[in-house]
Amino acid sequence: MDRHRNTIAVLGGFLLLLVACNLGAGTNAPPTLAPLSTRTPPPTLGYVAAGPARVRGIGATPASPSDIEINRILDQVESDRLMTHIRTLQDFYTRHVNSTQASISQGIGAARAYISGQFETYRQASGGNLYTFDLPFESITPEGERRSQFNLVAVIQGTEVGAGTVLVGAHYDSIGRPLDSIDVFAPGANDNGSGVAAVLELARIMSQSRYKATIMFVLFSAEEVGRQGSKAFASWIREDQTDLIGMINVDTIGNVHDRNGLVNDRELRVFSAGPNERSVSRRLARMVNFIGFNYGVNLDLVVQDAIDRENRYGDHFSFSELDYPAIRLINAYEEKLNGDPTDTIDYIEAGYLQEATKAILAVLTALADGPRPPKNIVLRTGGGQPELVWEPVADASGYIIALRRPGGLFYERQIVHSETSLVWDGFSNYIGIAIAAKDAQGLTGPLSKEIALP
Repeated sequence: MDRHRNTIAVLGGFLLLLVACNLGAGTNAPPTLAPLSTRTPPPTLGYVAAGPARVRGIGATPASPSDIEINRILDQVESDRLMTHIRTLQDFYTRHVNSTQASISQGIGAARAYISGQFETYRQASGGNLYTFDLPFESITPEGERRSQFNLVAVIQGTEVGAGTVLVGAHYDSIGRPLDSIDVFAPGANDNGSGVAAVLELARIMSQSRYKATIMFVLFSAEEVGRQGSKAFASWIREDQTDLIGMINVDTIGNVHDRNGLVNDRELRVFSAGPNERSVSRRLARMVNFIGFNYGVNLDLVVQDAIDRENRYGDHFSFSELDYPAIRLINAYEEKLNGDPTDTIDYIEAGYLQEATKAILAVLTALADGPRPPKNIVLRTGGGQPELVWEPVADASGYIIALRRPGGLFYERQIVHSETSLVWDGFSNYIGIAIAAKDAQGLTGPLSKEIALP
């Protein structure tokens, strides 16, 4: 994509920081993810006069991005690479957080070395576009012993002022039965070798381009023992004052069967914290559903009315608890219990995993590099029909107006429109409106903050 050419340089001082961070293996101190220097904002553009609008249902009218361009991006996801990652992680026998860190062939230390090695390979291939570091933290064993553990991080610095940071992560530890044993077989192929494989593949592909927003790829440790790794990382994000616009937790995305043999290879569930009308995490879940629809991905990203399955948890909790927008993506059916010794690569569906990874790639591309959402959205209701107006977006060739009914988990209808105002008497049927911009190449960006209607 033209916007992905390496034509926008990061400020000289920050380049020196990136060079310093890239020297040696990923053991350097984490850099501060400071925003780029601010520049004088351009003058506000006036509103364009209202034009005729064609109202269409969301169930039948995606925004039709450029098939050639989008497919070029998504077709880079390779199922063989995904499966190789899973097999390698499985063959470490266990990735229990308290297993050995000294071996290169077994245990949590071997997993860490493998992931760090992959990140380093991508860093070298990116020509400096990707930088990596390990973020250590202390976990506490059931016996109360403190042990050093590591979250593994790769970052692509954004190019646009104020575009924020998008984080995609997965936990790389596994667990067996009994849950506290470091000696039992804990292959963790689906939970969560599948998520790790997806994040690694996303980092490989995306590290070759530049994006408006900063993208962080994070592999968390110690999720299976109270998500200690993601708690530590979320706290670091807050201390660093990172402008985190969304956290996507990829956890268990490689299986299509349930325990009774039923199959669902068409959906990926999206969990988020409520309440439905006010939660920033639920808003992110709706946005992910909206993006998946408009990019025509092969899996339906189905918004769930819960933060997770009953009595279960994931690393997105750690970010939601600090009021960051955070979601979990997980396959529609679950065939294996947590800690099941038969959670091996034999039960991974390579085609489904590939499609799930493509869907996440589409979402990340939209969030990180689509046109920024419109600002100053106002619904004028006095004198005649209601009129929705908003400020133009500089690189937008059109807009998508998303409409949600009272109590709706997702946007049921959308209007594809070329102007920056819309006169329509149908707004009264909806409780929420959000708008995304679309550029000339067909790339749809993130939705604006939802505007509540009377």
